[in-house]
Amino acid sequence: MLKLLKMNSKKLKKAYKILILFAAIVIIFSLSGTTVHAADTGGANTINVGDGNNNLFGITISGVDTDDTAGISSTLQVMLIITVIALCPSILIMVTSFTRILIVLHFTRSALNTQSAPPNQILIGISLFLTFFVMAPVFSDVYSNAIVPLNEGTVTVREAYDLGIEPIREFMFNQVDDSDLDTMCGIAGLESVSSQEEVPTYVLIPAFIISELRIAFWIGFLIYIPFIIIDMVVASTLMSMGMMMLPPTTISLPFKILLFVLADGWNLIIVNLINTFVV
Repeated sequence: MLKLLKMNSKKLKKAYKILILFAAIVIIFSLSGTTVHAADTGGANTINVGDGNNNLFGITISGVDTDDTAGISSTLQVMLIITVIALCPSILIMVTSFTRILIVLHFTRSALNTQSAPPNQILIGISLFLTFFVMAPVFSDVYSNAIVPLNEGTVTVREAYDLGIEPIREFMFNQVDDSDLDTMCGIAGLESVSSQEEVPTYVLIPAFIISELRIAFWIGFLIYIPFIIIDMVVASTLMSMGMMMLPPTTISLPFKILLFVLADGWNLIIVNLINTFVV
């Protein structure tokens, strides 16, 4: 069994590497048709990377030699795109509502003691779609404030990044606990912080993650309480009847499922969980 798991793990790693290589090849070929236009603007050279008709990336490089920058610029673009693709799963998990939702759903399944029902794939799928639902206004702001102006060429890449990260920072500030933020600022050596703009993103993200874990575990504890009461009642009943050899979980499981269904548990948990993100 261990050998089979190791073989499957190696196959998955190999498939992942092939997928990344394939994505890189596709990106390179998609960029191979671009052209570089150079113009002299008062002593400062300007390079626009495009397809001959429209500016493809809206990237303008000033004050450099056009002959040496064409190849470097294309290479950096490919590297940046591949880096973003590789970091997308981590970004989705760590700076959105995904962490809290998934942990709460896992606590719900553990409290019900239904082993693998619903399975992990279902829980992750539910968490993803709920994350898209919660983060839809934030993603919409990122698209309208950063991606659209970048495609139109009205802002630079740096300006688009600043405009795009702002809605995500605002979401994290609304969810982060002040004590966690103060702790991370102290660790980072930021003694005096008077506004949210002075808090760097690399300090805000770990504080947000800690707050999400605390809230998720607290919600999980509250979910456990009614099911623990059922376990205690069933165990006490079995001991009073002298049936000590019968596992209490075997008898309590149907009562847990019955209580969960009668109380419309999934609706209560998911709706109230989403409401925790409403400011």
